Amino acid sequence: MKKYTNTGSKDTRSGFGAGMTELGQKNENVVALCADLIGSLKFDDFKKNHPERFFQIGIAEANMIGIAAGLTIGGKIPFTGTFANFSTGRVYDQIRQSVAYSDKNVKICASHAGLTLGEDGATHQILEDIGLMKMLPGMTVINTCDYNQTKAATLALADHHGPAYLRFGRPVVPNFMPADEPFVIGKAIMLNEGTDVTIIATGHLVWEALIAAETLEAKGISAEVINIHTIKPLDEEAILKSVAKTGCVVTAEEHNILGGLGESVARTLALNNPKPQEFVAVQDSFGESGTPEQLMEKYKLNNQAIVEAVEKVMKRK
Repeated sequence: MKKYTNTGSKDTRSGFGAGMTELGQKNENVVALCADLIGSLKFDDFKKNHPERFFQIGIAEANMIGIAAGLTIGGKIPFTGTFANFSTGRVYDQIRQSVAYSDKNVKICASHAGLTLGEDGATHQILEDIGLMKMLPGMTVINTCDYNQTKAATLALADHHGPAYLRFGRPVVPNFMPADEPFVIGKAIMLNEGTDVTIIATGHLVWEALIAAETLEAKGISAEVINIHTIKPLDEEAILKSVAKTGCVVTAEEHNILGGLGESVARTLALNNPKPQEFVAVQDSFGESGTPEQLMEKYKLNNQAIVEAVEKVMKRK
C-alpha cells in the first residue's frame, strides 16, 4: 500500500488564500470579491497587493454574484468568497440566472462547508450545497481534500472557462497530497490500488479513507482508494474501471446522502455496471453545534465508519 504522509496539518481555506496570492501575481485579469469575510477566506494578501482588483461588497452576497457576473463581460475572471451557506443557498437564484444560465466565467469559492464548520451550528453547516450546484447545467463542482489540493484547484480554475464552484473547509486537516501533484479538472486521482473494494472519497473524507484502507489491509482486505476532487464533471471512466475490478464500492463525503458524490456514483453504476454500494454521508439531517471531531464521530463521517461500510458492502458482493 502506498503511504501518504501528513506533512503538517493546515486549513484548506489557507490553500485557497495561497492560490489567490499567486494568481494575483500571475494573472492581471483575476479579481476578487468578498462578502465581509476577508480574514476567514484568507484574502488578506490579495487585498494588500492588488487593492485595485479587490472588491469588498459587504454582507450583500446576492449583489456580489451579480457584480461578478458583470465583471466577466469585460474579460475579468472573478473569484467570489464567503461561507458555503451564503455562497449557494442564500444566492441560488442569482447564481442560476446571472451565472449558470448566462454561462459566465465566475468562480464561486466557498469556505466553512459541511459539519466541520463546527460550533457555529446547523444554520451555517450547509450539507446540501454540492447537490444544489451540480444540478445547474454547465456548473463545474470541485471539493478539495487538503491545503495543497485547494491551492492547486484555485490555480486551475483561473485557466478553466465557465462557471465553477470550489468548496473547502474551516478546520486544520492533514496536508498529504504532494505539492506537485497535477490538478486536472474532471480527473480522479488513484491513491491506493486494491482488489477487494473501491473507496471513493472527496474532501475531508479522503484522508479518513486512507486510514480506513490501512485498517482494512490489516484485516486482509485490499481497498482501492480514489480521490474524487471534481464531482462534476465526474470521472466516470476511473470509477467504472475500478469497480469492474473490485465488484463493490463505498462512497464517503461530508455532505447529505441526498444529492452528493454518492448519488453521482450510484447513477454512473446504475447506467453502466450496477454493483453493491454503501454510503458514508450525513443521513438526511441537519447538523448541530459541536467541535468538528465530535460532529464527524456522531454523524459517522470518519475512518471507522468507512471500515464498517466496507465490511457491509463486501457481504453483498
